[in-house]
Amino acid sequence: MSSTASPKRVAVIGGGILGVSTAVHLLRQGASVVLLTERGLASEASGRSLSWLNSAGERSTPYHQLRLAGVDRYRTLFAADPGREWLQFDGGLMWNAAGQSDATESRHAYEKSVGYDSKLLAPEEIAAVTPGIDSRAIADNAIFNPGEGWVSLPDLVDFLMEEFHTRGGELVLNAGKASVTVNGGRATGVATTGGKTYEAGTVLVACGAATPAVVAPLGVHIPNGSPVSMLVLTKPVDHSVRAVMNTPRAAVRPNPGNTLALDHDWYEDRITEHGDGQFSIPDDVVQELADEASKLIAGNPELKPGSWKIGYKPIPGDGEPVLGELGSVPGCFVAFTHSGATLGLIAGELLAGEIMTGNKHPMLATFRAERFS
Repeated sequence: MSSTASPKRVAVIGGGILGVSTAVHLLRQGASVVLLTERGLASEASGRSLSWLNSAGERSTPYHQLRLAGVDRYRTLFAADPGREWLQFDGGLMWNAAGQSDATESRHAYEKSVGYDSKLLAPEEIAAVTPGIDSRAIADNAIFNPGEGWVSLPDLVDFLMEEFHTRGGELVLNAGKASVTVNGGRATGVATTGGKTYEAGTVLVACGAATPAVVAPLGVHIPNGSPVSMLVLTKPVDHSVRAVMNTPRAAVRPNPGNTLALDHDWYEDRITEHGDGQFSIPDDVVQELADEASKLIAGNPELKPGSWKIGYKPIPGDGEPVLGELGSVPGCFVAFTHSGATLGLIAGELLAGEIMTGNKHPMLATFRAERFS
């Protein structure tokens, strides 16, 4: 009779970057993994994220440290192949509206105080540090953070899924809504609305803005501050922009295929949610965002929206990530955060480590769901 132990069986709900990253890290450590998606891979927030890799601005020290570790893991991936079109490190550039130079200077001072690479620049200094920017769009001053980057999450998910399949992971697409099954107070697997069940000793709930609703039947309350947001991908355009831009009227980053990714929040009240769960926005508002982005780019090229996606942007009620095992439901883990892109690789690594060893990682200590109890 064989004495070989069966591999740990884990069910992951959610086909975005957090679910896929954790699944791959689990497979690397010898787990048996089934990954369930409501629809397709990266079909929700990961498919419409600006995915700016950073820890700029002011936040709690544990969150800042976790984001720095997140950027570090992307740098390791980047170093393995700097030619990947979907992952680049060319810095981030931000500025505030006219008359708010004090706020920009205060942010710069804070970033310097925590050792974050931050350069305060006058408009005429921008061209020397990053190309493709129309300095006339900058009213007062700007901050350039040289160590920041960006990633196209759908491309990263595709990259990780190649390893997922090679390592024998089981993928269930279009599973519909899923719930966590519990027996004796412990998670035992996942059930779908289609009537299928997947037994597992551990479950990870990583389904973006829907995460609080999935764990609510378990008696777990996670405040949900997720707003509706939109990401626009332009049609291909000649440009030399390399940095991610975060500005008063448009956020912009390069994207594979010589396109640009655009988002912001000023048009949120123009988005309509319909009874079937779909969203719409007037075409002229989408074009207005593209026009605002054009003002930021040298030569002010005509930008035409190629496609756009709308949905809820995952944000816990207090803005901090929710990561780790639920204290009241052993065997059930959650991954719910606004910074899914920046934390995508590190969160998957740390959660997989906790699942496989049972040891809680100190970097996740302040991010447990129990803080809302």
